[in-house]
Amino acid sequence: MTEENEENKSQTFVSHLLELRDRLLRALGAVLLIFLMAAPFANTLYEFLAAPLMMALPEGNTMISTEPHGPFFVPFKFAFAFSVAVAMPFLLYQLWSFIAPGLYSNERRLAIPLMISSSILFYAGILFAYFIVFPIVFTFFTSTAPEGVAVMTDINSYLSFVLKLFFAFGVAFEVPVVTVLLVKTGMTTTQSLKKKRPYIIVGAFVVGMMMTPPDIFSQTMLALPVWLLFEIGLFFGKRMEPKASTVDEMDDELEDELD
Repeated sequence: MTEENEENKSQTFVSHLLELRDRLLRALGAVLLIFLMAAPFANTLYEFLAAPLMMALPEGNTMISTEPHGPFFVPFKFAFAFSVAVAMPFLLYQLWSFIAPGLYSNERRLAIPLMISSSILFYAGILFAYFIVFPIVFTFFTSTAPEGVAVMTDINSYLSFVLKLFFAFGVAFEVPVVTVLLVKTGMTTTQSLKKKRPYIIVGAFVVGMMMTPPDIFSQTMLALPVWLLFEIGLFFGKRMEPKASTVDEMDDELEDELD
């Protein structure tokens, strides 16, 4: 009996590995497919990415490349990052499909709305950074250059800078999802979160300091939306907060599934 159990566990483990491999291959295939479509437009995509800085540069200044291969490889690097961002909903779907069989029914009902809202908020964070943060930050930086200093940003350094900000704002905009998830699962309550609001505000500025470049503007412009999004999460969390009877029903359902 023990040998049979061990053999079943081994087969289950192997089947999980095979499924994980298939999910990863599908995710990689989606990214590569989008990249193949985006690669011919790599220069155009990079020009669009660089537009906020180019509009902020003084007349006559331009971007430069300090590496011989930079003008060729940097646009393709951004095209690949762009492909990953576009494929993000599909990547999240593959992740959800892999873990869904191990979830309870109430968790599966919650997963799809969270996946959709997470994707929307991630893109919203990127758009906020591009259209709101970049023009303000780059205009300030270029206007404070000392006399006689020509502002000429390396294209690879610029790409690293904006990708870091895109990731920071994309992740930060997931705050409402995290807040609702914590409340919905009963890990905390909206009343408890309200009492901790001062600490969360301070934490938002600390997160802004850690996730953005070391300047007060990008840190503040990340921290303030995080605070606002936390309040939005509280608003929706209050309406989704499980009541005592609902919690009891969920517990009974979990016990039935375990049995």
